[in-house]
Amino acid sequence: TVHHQKIIHADIKPGNLLLTECGHVKIADLGVCNEFLGEDAKISNGSTAGTPAFRAPETLILGQNEYCGKAADVWALGATLYSLIFGNVPFLADSVPLLYEKIKRDSIIFPENHLVTENLRSCIVKMLEKDVKLRITVPLLKANNWVTSGGFFPMPTEEENCCLVQVDDEDINSVIRSIPKLDTLILIKTML
Repeated sequence: TVHHQKIIHADIKPGNLLLTECGHVKIADLGVCNEFLGEDAKISNGSTAGTPAFRAPETLILGQNEYCGKAADVWALGATLYSLIFGNVPFLADSVPLLYEKIKRDSIIFPENHLVTENLRSCIVKMLEKDVKLRITVPLLKANNWVTSGGFFPMPTEEENCCLVQVDDEDINSVIRSIPKLDTLILIKTML
């Protein structure tokens, strides 16, 4: 997981998920991610990074100095799951400030025209819990009844499934590429 790599994604949303040929989901676009030390994953609250509809309530509180990045990623994953199931984000508004107020204040409403199992509904509710202290954690999410199909398909532990990736300067230099004539490509796209 990105958290095992000491990274908070900070912009989990459907557009940043890729599906491999094997059916595995990969998280993409680490453009606004944060690295953390220790286990608590505290992130400074001075950033406006992240897509508004997927931001956790605690990231929107003015005057709060920091928040738990892992919990904020769980919220964004919950909003992503909600949007993939129901075709829309959990909170909608005509402006970003109104959207932020709804995220902080309103309860989740499940569309009545979509039948979902109680396990799925419960999983989404736990991920979109406004109180960060009560929100489900990644280890508990990995053991959740909906995620594991009632325990029939247990998730591997971090020890079984993850190893810390070491990145050196050569790795960094190999992923940064210039795109010649990008301005020309953008101009052509706007003309189409």
